[in-house]
Amino acid sequence: MSKQEAIVKFENVTFEFGANKPILEEVSFVIRQRSKLTIMGQNGAGKSTIFKLITKELFPEEGHINIVKGVSIAIAKQVVARDQLELTVREFFQKCFAEVVYDIDPKIDEVLETVNLTVPRDKKVKDLSGGQQARILLASALIQKPDVLLLDEPTNNLDKDGIAHLTDFIKNYTKTVIVISHDAEFLNSFSDGVLYLDVRTRKVEQYVGNYFDLLKEINLRIEKENRKNAQLSKEIQANKDKANFFANKGGQMRMVAKRMREKAADMEEAKVDVRKEDKTIRPFQIPVQKDLSGELLTITSFSTMNPKTHKIVTKKADVVLKKNNHLMLAGPNGIGKSTLLESLASGKAKGAQMKSDIRVGYYRQDFSTLNFNDTVYESLTQIMETRDEHRMRGVAAGFLINASMMGTKIESLSEGQKGLVAFAQLVLQEPGILILDEPTNHINFRHLPVIAKALSEYEGAMIVVSHVPEFVKQIRIDETLELGK
Repeated sequence: MSKQEAIVKFENVTFEFGANKPILEEVSFVIRQRSKLTIMGQNGAGKSTIFKLITKELFPEEGHINIVKGVSIAIAKQVVARDQLELTVREFFQKCFAEVVYDIDPKIDEVLETVNLTVPRDKKVKDLSGGQQARILLASALIQKPDVLLLDEPTNNLDKDGIAHLTDFIKNYTKTVIVISHDAEFLNSFSDGVLYLDVRTRKVEQYVGNYFDLLKEINLRIEKENRKNAQLSKEIQANKDKANFFANKGGQMRMVAKRMREKAADMEEAKVDVRKEDKTIRPFQIPVQKDLSGELLTITSFSTMNPKTHKIVTKKADVVLKKNNHLMLAGPNGIGKSTLLESLASGKAKGAQMKSDIRVGYYRQDFSTLNFNDTVYESLTQIMETRDEHRMRGVAAGFLINASMMGTKIESLSEGQKGLVAFAQLVLQEPGILILDEPTNHINFRHLPVIAKALSEYEGAMIVVSHVPEFVKQIRIDETLELGK
């Protein structure tokens, strides 16, 4: 098969989740052999749905998806399925194959080396860090050596070294790779094309080049469309003015006036819908719990795990967080950052003391603080100390959570939408201390400056973990605790 030959082809594909939730409308595009493509679009636009259609997890209502016979496809999903968290690493990889692979350990060792991960094969998946889970998700696709590799938000939870390792792998992979990501810098390092899913038109636009090329082309098109509309607006107004003038003359002139109005109406229809960029969440503030004073949290010791040997080590610390103090936890994947955050949020961390009666706003990278069986409405109203539906709906709207989403169960949302619900909860909760574990995961990069500003201005105590340097640079951090030292 040559590089130019089509390997996957969507032809007028329409898909919807029920009658009230259309996702794709008559979408057509081509994926060619050995191409490195990016799928981009707003949270909830349907990017992961395209992957599920390619893997035949879902099927279109109309249209056809043609995949070359004999082509193997594997996907590295955004998160580990909840029913697979109790599996051991070995069992997790065994499930990648339809039939039992009896000599699977050498294959596991090879693929774990590829993703730069050392982890015991009998360790449960749920006991791995977020970064380690991200790497085994990638490895679970690679172990199948597919012709088409689908990567859904593969940089989430990865540290700087992990992202560099992944970037090199994709560049050197000789087969087709399709990536969903909100990390523009990562995408620009390897993409030779972009499939852009427009959440309003529900169409896919195909572009050659990387994301920056996409932006340049879109901006040129917007300028052209705006110029065309401006010219039409001038002509429309001129015809309306003439129509009014002739209408007042009476007699035969009224027929002239009628034709002028018809011409103006035709010009109105000729106007083009200027392409709108993705909506960005509104600027917001996270209100702080009232009457905070004194030491809100002290940490005198903490435990870490050596990512290579998996031995636990207890270290001393001297951290005191008061109102308006922001702390960052740093260290490589697998050292225990998420574990420490979870123990702090639950009040069970040895060597830490949290002030009583303080409300903790906890943003988990896996969104397990959300009840997946609740509706969005229930998730937002239940978090409020005093229920105020008007305020709740106003806050929700700022996070692009509209009325039609209120009755949707959390489990049915995209990962990015779950993240926005989690941030809306923090605003409504009015916490005294914020604990944030990878708050950029799954979030559209357009929203990140708005989120960074809100976190910087938060007046309570805050602890954050993030592996995204550009995001961290935008946040006010008063102290950094290096877990690896």
